This record gives sequence, structure tokens and C-alpha cells, in this order.
Amino acid sequence: MMRALNTAGTGMIAQQTNLDVLANNLANVNTTGFKGQRAEFQDLIYQTYRASGSTLGGTFQTPQATQVGLGVRFAASATSFDQGGMLNTGNATDMAINGEGFFKVSLPDGTFAYTRDGAFNADSNGLLVNKDGYPLEPAVTVPPGSTAVTIALDGTITATVPGNEEPQTLGNLTLTTFTNPPGLTRIGQNLYRPGGASGEATDVTPGTQGAGIIAQRFLEGSNVQIVEEMVRMITAQRAYEINSKAITTADEMLGILNNLKR
Repeated sequence: MMRALNTAGTGMIAQQTNLDVLANNLANVNTTGFKGQRAEFQDLIYQTYRASGSTLGGTFQTPQATQVGLGVRFAASATSFDQGGMLNTGNATDMAINGEGFFKVSLPDGTFAYTRDGAFNADSNGLLVNKDGYPLEPAVTVPPGSTAVTIALDGTITATVPGNEEPQTLGNLTLTTFTNPPGLTRIGQNLYRPGGASGEATDVTPGTQGAGIIAQRFLEGSNVQIVEEMVRMITAQRAYEINSKAITTADEMLGILNNLKR
């Protein structure tokens, strides 16, 4: 019974972690470019009473092992990089990626981070930056007074600059792809850093080498599906409840054994 208490306890801890992941998904249902996560679990070590193939006298062998498991543990938080819905904003410098890839931004420490959040605006110097002021990489500067800013599917940015009647090319965006996007490390602020399993960052032209294309005046919404998260939440709640019931049952059985001596 003591083993049952500990095993059921690991189940309650695992479902609490599961609920933490679900709560974070629901909290970010309106976060631009957010990618939902799913808690994944592994069973713990097993206590083996008799191994498979053990001899039972003569030449007879057991067809299967006799084992008792010792619970569960939180193993990973898998990220789904499914495409989120497109939200029309009307802002000329807003961009969404339709397909694979990430925007690259420069951080204050000189390193780079990657994001699916394409909400960029020009700062006081005309430099395109994200909501936290981190500049888009490669850098693009929109001259003051520019009109008719256009971002093509392949990332070419043009605008009508004062003093020129013909549209001028302001820069060419690239997208960054990774061999294994779920291996990226989240650092908050809608940003990712390369992780040990993400593979090397590869900068490519939008629409080439498997990268998506740029959709101007759109932002990519969160890919969290509320109904699916609610179903998972109910499942987690019931699993937590049944594990607590197992603890209560084991406690009652221990109480019966304790009272046998009276």
C-alpha cells in the first residue's frame, strides 16, 4: 500500500504539470504567433518479481514478466508548429509567415532571436523593430515620409520615397529555418533561441528551400484550439481525481491493517 501511495502521488504531480501547460496555452490564446504545447509523460522504473522466460522446473518457461510499475513523470513539453489563423490588421509593416520559418531579430547583447510574431513598426529613425524595440534582421529602414510601402511574397520591401516618383527597394527580408523547430528554446516575448536539438539556423529567401511566404498586412494568430484544450483539461482533471481516489483507497486499506491488531 505504501507503494500505491507513492505511485498515485506521482500521477497527481504529473497531472498538475499537465494542467500548468494547458493553462499557459489558454492564457496565450490571443498571443500573436504563439505555438501551443502538449505535456508528454513517461512511466517510471518497474519492480520485477520474475523475468520473462524464467524456468519453472524442467523445461517450462514463463511467457511474460511479472512487474509492478512505480508511477509516471513529466518527460517533455512538445510544441505544435501548426499554422495559426491569419489576422488582417491593415498595417503596412505587419507581416505573417504563411508556411515554415521565423523572423530574425537582434537582441541588445548582440545575439539573435527568432519569432513568428510579425508585428513590426518603424522607430524614430525609420528602422523596423518589434514591440520591444528589437530591430528586424537584416535591418530595414523606411525613410521619413515614405508612402505605398509594399512587402512582396519573397520579402522584397519597396516604397515611394520623397523626391522619387518610382518605388525604391528598401531591403530584402529573409526567413530562418531549422531542421527541428520543436527543439527551439522559448525565452518569452514571443521569441525563441536555438536549442541543442533544433539544428543550425539557415537564412533563406521567403518561398524558397521549404520556407513560407510573406503576407503583408496580416499577423499570424495563436494556433491554440480552445475546444481541444478544454477537453484535455477535463481529462487531466479526471486523471488527477482518480489518482487522489487511489491514495484515499490505499490509506483506508492501511487503516484496516492497522486496526487488525486490536
